[in-house]
Amino acid sequence: MVYMKHIYAIQNELLLKEKSMLVIKAMQEYDQSEEYFEYPRFKTFESGLYDEKFQPIFTLIKSDVKYFKNGYYLDGNDAYLVVKLPKERYFGASYLVLHNTISYASVYEKVMLILFSIAILVFILSVYFLKTFAKPFQKMNKQLDNFIKDSMHEINTPLSIINVNIDLYNRKFETNKYMQRMKAASKVLSNIYSDMDYLIKHERLIHEKKEIDFATFLQERVEYFSEVAAMKNITIKTDITHCGTIYMNDKQLQRLIDNNISNAIKYSYENTNIDISLYKKDGKCHLAFKDYGVGIEKVEKIFSRYYREDTSKGGFGIGLNIVKSIIQQENIELKIESKLKHGSLFLYIFPHNSHKSV
Repeated sequence: MVYMKHIYAIQNELLLKEKSMLVIKAMQEYDQSEEYFEYPRFKTFESGLYDEKFQPIFTLIKSDVKYFKNGYYLDGNDAYLVVKLPKERYFGASYLVLHNTISYASVYEKVMLILFSIAILVFILSVYFLKTFAKPFQKMNKQLDNFIKDSMHEINTPLSIINVNIDLYNRKFETNKYMQRMKAASKVLSNIYSDMDYLIKHERLIHEKKEIDFATFLQERVEYFSEVAAMKNITIKTDITHCGTIYMNDKQLQRLIDNNISNAIKYSYENTNIDISLYKKDGKCHLAFKDYGVGIEKVEKIFSRYYREDTSKGGFGIGLNIVKSIIQQENIELKIESKLKHGSLFLYIFPHNSHKSV
C-alpha cells in the first residue's frame, strides 16, 4: 500500500510539472500588443503567480501556500509544485505555484482488485485440482460446495465493511468516478455472494411466499444495477407496466431478476443497451430481458451448475442454475432466443396462480 501511494505521488508530480510547462509556454507566447493575457485554467489543478516576497500577483489557488522552496512537496492530501521563474520576465512574478488535491481512491481500488484477483486465483486453482484428481463428477460437486460453505463467512464480513464504508464516504464527500467503480464492483461481489448463500441454504430453508408489487420490485433491482452497467457504458432501458401483485418468495424473485440483469451486463458489448420489460399478456405476467451482446452458443448447457460458456467473463457458473431451480419450483415458463454476436432474449411467463391484478 505504501509503495503504491509513493508511485501515485510520483505520477502526480509529473502531472504538475506538465501543467507548469503549459502555463510557462502560454506566458512565453503572449504578445504584449494584445489587450489582455488569458491565464490558463485547468479542471483539476490550480495555479498562481507570486512575487519575490511570496505575495500573489495572480492566483487561482484558494488554500494558503506554506512553502516557496523550489520543487514538489505534499501537505496532507494537498500537493504543491513551486517553480522558480526568471526575474522580470513573467509579469514580475518570481514563482509559479501549482496545486491539486491527491485522492487515494484509485489506490484503494487497485488494492481491492488485487485482493479479489488473488481470491479468484485461489478458487480457480482449487477447482482445477478438484477436476484433475476427483474422478466422480458428483464427488467434485460436493467438495466444491463444501469449499464455498467454508468461504462464505470469511467473505461476508469484509464485503459488508466495504459496502458500509463506501456509503459513508459518499455521504461525507462528493461522489467521484473511483468510488463509483468501487461501489459497482462491490455490487458485483454482493450478487455473487447472494448466489453462493442461496445455493448453500435453499435446501434447508422454507421459502415463505408473500404478496409483492411486481413492477416496483423490478424497478428497484434495475436501479441497483445501474452503477454496474455504467462501468461498461451500458444503458438499461425499461418498459415496466403494472402487472399486479405476485405471490412469491422475495429472495427467489430477486435471484431470478438479479442473475438475468447481471448476465445481460456481463455478456453485453460496451456502449449498448439492455431492454427490460414487464407486461401482461393473456392474463399472465411476462418478464423479458434482452441484451445486444455476444449471444449463446450452447443454450442447452447454460443452466448446468458451474458451466461457463465464456470463462473470460468471470463468475462461478451458478446463477442460471439457481434460476432454473426457481422457475421449476414456481412453474414459470422460460423462452430463450439467442444469436451469436447479436445478443439474447430471456422471456419468463408467470402462471395465473402466481399473481393477481390490483
